[in-house]
Amino acid sequence: MAEYVVEFGRDGRRVEPDGRLDAAAFHRNHQPIWAVLARLLDGRSGDVLEAGSGTGQHVVHFASERPDLTWWPSDLNDNHLASIAAWRRHAGLSNIRDAQRIDLSDTGWVGAFRAAGGPAQLTAMFCANVIHIAPWPVAEGLFAGAGQVLSPNGLLVLYGPFKRDGKHTAVSNAVFDTSLREGNPDWGVRDITDLEALAARNGLVLRETVEMPANNMILVFGRAA
Repeated sequence: MAEYVVEFGRDGRRVEPDGRLDAAAFHRNHQPIWAVLARLLDGRSGDVLEAGSGTGQHVVHFASERPDLTWWPSDLNDNHLASIAAWRRHAGLSNIRDAQRIDLSDTGWVGAFRAAGGPAQLTAMFCANVIHIAPWPVAEGLFAGAGQVLSPNGLLVLYGPFKRDGKHTAVSNAVFDTSLREGNPDWGVRDITDLEALAARNGLVLRETVEMPANNMILVFGRAA
């Protein structure tokens, strides 16, 4: 069954004295996620933005695997931003930039990101377990920003649970979706068809779907031909 934590650090797991938070899901999914990202990023150079970095553990792992890429973590939650900064200090990696405060529902986030020192173009954007625990405008802002900031051959990579043609891919995902919508009617597992339509409005197209453990998927979007 898919998992989510709205705010890490309030789930009973240990918080390190320096502010580092630990996500249980990271220990289960970082290796299969990286196996796909490593293939997608092979031969690429430049900058990668993680939208919604949470604890910061994923971006640190990815940066350690590809020190030739520049990684930009981001989040909106103050505790998450502090944890990302703490993990960055702990890792001591020179290819991770300062965590950026990004509100994906703000249509001007790309301009603010660039004004804060972010690059004019990104070779990739990665976003895991965000759009189903956020209102739909967050997905709209994510794709709109990707349409603005991705390089001509750039990729938007999403990880999480998704529906296909209005149907859940597993009973556990249906149960998860119901629990999300009961807690907040603006949340919920998103349908790939809806995301494809959103991508098309922003000059993007779904290029690849990868089945992942625990009934999750990776969706890979790129610029339309």
